[in-house]
Amino acid sequence: MLLRLIRHAEPAYVVDGVLYNNPELTARGRSQAQRLARRDWGRVDEIWVSPMVRARQTAEPLAERLGLAPITRDWMHEITAPADWEGSPVDHLEKLFEKFNLRAIDELWEGLPGGESFRDFHLRVTRGLTTTLQEYGAAPIVTDDEHPNLWSAPSDVSVLFVAHGGTNAVALTHLLGAAPTPWEWDRFESKHTSVATLRARKVAHAVAFGMTGFGDVNHLAPEQVTR
Repeated sequence: MLLRLIRHAEPAYVVDGVLYNNPELTARGRSQAQRLARRDWGRVDEIWVSPMVRARQTAEPLAERLGLAPITRDWMHEITAPADWEGSPVDHLEKLFEKFNLRAIDELWEGLPGGESFRDFHLRVTRGLTTTLQEYGAAPIVTDDEHPNLWSAPSDVSVLFVAHGGTNAVALTHLLGAAPTPWEWDRFESKHTSVATLRARKVAHAVAFGMTGFGDVNHLAPEQVTR
């Protein structure tokens, strides 16, 4: 099994000082997505995509070039932002984050008021990922460690996984067997359209996922790299 986790292209989060929760791509973001599609991907069997607009628009050129219909997986949705962020001034959000980052670690797990908690986000992504991988033969092998490091051998499938900085970071943490944190975005910080590569390797009578690449934006010109 080969999984390549891709962060979406640059979205128009802020327009005229106003924040949007589920924006479309910017003009630069659309160019990033086109360049991403022109990479040499080799064999690709499936494209999994988050239902959010920025991820779907990033996947469109890939799907067209590879001749594949993207498979939308709802659990790949980025952490759900508070509804009242929509249309709010961006400076209000910046002040909110400054205040939030000073909270105690236990409080960070609860997330921002009105939004999805980090705990629920982790659970949604890891449960969804585990259930999906089981459809391909990869089930976590129970050990003394509560974070699965070994899996039953999956089918030979090559997947492009088009999602978000948070979703991809949680997926990497889970597949590499690391303990989760409420600051996954900072542990696996990724640029727009960057690619992380995971491959299943045989270990005894099981497999482990190993990361063979992270943060690859070689398809972008230096002036097109954004985060």
